[in-house]
Amino acid sequence: MALRIEKTIGAFLILCGVVIGQPFSYEVRHRHLHGGAVGTLRISQDSIAFEEKSKNAKHSREWKYTDIQQLSLSPLELRILTYEDRKWQLGRDREYVFDRLPEGLAQQAYGLFHQSLDQRFIAELSDPDGRVLWQSGAKLRRGLSGSDGTLRIGEDRIVFETGAGGESRTWRFTDIDNISTAGSFDLAITTTELSRWLHAGHREFRFQLKQALPENRYNDLWRHINQNKRAID
Repeated sequence: MALRIEKTIGAFLILCGVVIGQPFSYEVRHRHLHGGAVGTLRISQDSIAFEEKSKNAKHSREWKYTDIQQLSLSPLELRILTYEDRKWQLGRDREYVFDRLPEGLAQQAYGLFHQSLDQRFIAELSDPDGRVLWQSGAKLRRGLSGSDGTLRIGEDRIVFETGAGGESRTWRFTDIDNISTAGSFDLAITTTELSRWLHAGHREFRFQLKQALPENRYNDLWRHINQNKRAID
């Protein structure tokens, strides 16, 4: 309990630093088509900037949050999908990928992105906070395979936590387009997340539940998600 309180206080103090104008600053690698180069990533309350020095200085960029089409954050990667065209890829939108993230970056930046970005923020990590109303072991189905983890339903979010890289998610209800079920041991979540390869939405995540989801719990979840959708519209 003490450790969790310390982490919460630490995250709060870090966020306060950003609010009063002190951005986060990290050394990360910008992934290139072949290899990559190290530079400085700065995350502030209203923008993200990357400075790449030497012969790669032309790769330096700054994006206001309004210039970002989708931002995906995991403990290992930060991906920024922009509105820039890549002519050699027939106009496909350009994505910047940063890896070799220092320990703690994802946890520190998560709260800020959560507050500053709407459905454009894809949290590829599990948020441990928030009251849990129901949870079950679950398998995220991926074609002929999948990843095992825990699915948690909270008051304003759904969290899937797994040890499989890039498979964990935290969805605010406002990030969810719809949910559906084929039975008490099945739950499908359709989100506003864009496909990484096609840069098109929407994406479905289907879970095989290891514990029956009560009908009243599913109905409450469906109602709350649709109430949030109407509020946004």
